Amino acid sequence: MNVYSLDTGLFKLDGGAMFGVVPKSLWNKLNPADANNMCTWALRCLLIEDGNRLVLVDTGIGDKQDAKFRGHFYLHGDDTLTDSLYRLGFGPADVTDVLLTHLHFDHCGGAVRRTGEDRLEPAFPQATYWSNQAHWDWAVQPNAREKASFLQENILPLQESGQLRFLDPAAGLADTLPMLHELRFVDGHTEQMMLPVLDYRGRTLVFCADLIPSAGHLPLPYVMSYDVRPLQTLSEKEQLLARAAAENWVLVFEHDAQVEACTVEQTERGVRLAQTLRLTDL
Repeated sequence: MNVYSLDTGLFKLDGGAMFGVVPKSLWNKLNPADANNMCTWALRCLLIEDGNRLVLVDTGIGDKQDAKFRGHFYLHGDDTLTDSLYRLGFGPADVTDVLLTHLHFDHCGGAVRRTGEDRLEPAFPQATYWSNQAHWDWAVQPNAREKASFLQENILPLQESGQLRFLDPAAGLADTLPMLHELRFVDGHTEQMMLPVLDYRGRTLVFCADLIPSAGHLPLPYVMSYDVRPLQTLSEKEQLLARAAAENWVLVFEHDAQVEACTVEQTERGVRLAQTLRLTDL
């Protein structure tokens, strides 16, 4: 098995929204804000090559949204999902599976593309797209708090294509995604977000998605205002970080523009960053 990090560009989000109740005097040291209080974040995806399977975890924002939408989030950087795939010797048609941790636009926007005929279709024509029923229902009938994050043009074409399948939280992965050690289902950020866990070169890797979007979010109170159940996020983080520290797991961050991955350790102040690393270091 080979696991790769894919950079798909950068975007900006309000620093206060990203760090919740934590004062700016603290979080600004971790990710300095610009004059508009916006901080730069990554749109990092994961690619798992295992035999004849090529599994893409999340897809970034994509490029089909209009200039007004893109302007809200200050999309910038030279990397795209397709270019990052090509640099590794792969193309969209090589991807066999797309695992979407959840269906917020910055995680699934690149799953669907707009064609020259202005049609919307899956960006990976040979892939099976994986979600779960509870999260899908949550996304297609969104609550007012998350409605702006669940864009129907990112979601419904997957179902219409016939390429969408649902994973069962109660079932194993042997018949679906056997290259994964497990999927952790968490509900603090949004309903039934999925975190893939892998055994890789003697280490346990966890793709943290929006449970822990960056190394700056390791302290327990550092919880995003976007989360629908912040106290549950805190509890889910506490459980994951305790085990990660005890078993020397590698945490991979989707939104940290500087730190791709790290290990953590237990300290007097709680679980904190131990060592930063890249997947190519393993």
